[in-house]
Amino acid sequence: MTKQKQTNKDISVITIKQIASPIGRDASQRQTLIGLGLNKIGKTARLEANLSTMGMIKKVAHLLMVEKA
Repeated sequence: MTKQKQTNKDISVITIKQIASPIGRDASQRQTLIGLGLNKIGKTARLEANLSTMGMIKKVAHLLMVEKA
């Protein structure tokens, strides 16, 4: 069997926007936001939709707005 290369159209990209503050939340939630590239309300990030990213988004979903790009 041969490995297939992924092309740009095969990779699913999502856009996330921080809509709430992590103040008063568990420290791990703040670290998760930083890991996603977010640290201020209103900031957006475009990320590849893979299992690790989706797990991080699920952890802080109450602080985010997610859109398919």
